[in-house]
Amino acid sequence: MTDQIPYTVNCSILLTDLPLLERPAAAKAAGFDGVELWWPFATPTPAADEIDAFVGALADAGVQLTGLNFDAGNMPGGDRGLISWPERSADLRANLDVVARIGERTGCRAFNALYGNRIESEDPAAQDALGAENLALAAKAVERIGGTVLVEPVSGTPAYPLKTSADAVAVLDRVRDEHGATNLGLLFDVYHLSVNGSDVDLDLKTYGDRIAHVQVADAPGRGAPGSGDLPIQRWIGDLRAAGYAGPVGLEYKTTDPDPFAWLPREQRSAR
Repeated sequence: MTDQIPYTVNCSILLTDLPLLERPAAAKAAGFDGVELWWPFATPTPAADEIDAFVGALADAGVQLTGLNFDAGNMPGGDRGLISWPERSADLRANLDVVARIGERTGCRAFNALYGNRIESEDPAAQDALGAENLALAAKAVERIGGTVLVEPVSGTPAYPLKTSADAVAVLDRVRDEHGATNLGLLFDVYHLSVNGSDVDLDLKTYGDRIAHVQVADAPGRGAPGSGDLPIQRWIGDLRAAGYAGPVGLEYKTTDPDPFAWLPREQRSAR
């Protein structure tokens, strides 16, 4: 693991006392080499100077962008992705090339495509057909840079239809079978899975070969590892033993003055 980034800081949920573009440098100062973010712009197609400022902040901080969400809509307002949302499909498709170009400039190769909530006025089957089509388009957009599209089970939003690893893998299989796209994988977030009642150990054994990215937070509370009841360190060890070599995304909430106190500094970086 000496040449790998062991942990990556989600700068959309951590270090939020700082302006967004200052958070990568704060993560670096805390000893991390990698950061990930939800979609960091107000629109699916931000202006060139906004993208330049974002890419520049990462470069200036000396951190690797390890994960980036496609535009997911108004997350604070309850949106959870545009992939299967007919009314926002054009926005999603306009966002694909922007994401790929950011990936090309930053070296990011993992892109989270939140599936989208069920819309009461829409046929769920039609939403799923659109979701598979849009995921295939997303996969094609990032394929040229060696990118992988991530599909994530999510908790806390009843209208979001992907609650389990099995739900997400079924979508991955559909995209492969119907559209031939294979550069997609499971985003294995142990917090969301646990809160939704999944047997994480069983999921790890069953779907280990489909896991393309890992995120952690403890439960209850979505706090730092050690603040709740989940065996996060054991799960990370099991994932590593099973062959997962990517970074572990720290996607938790905390008001601790040192949000990373649980993790010894020498374990935060590969160096």
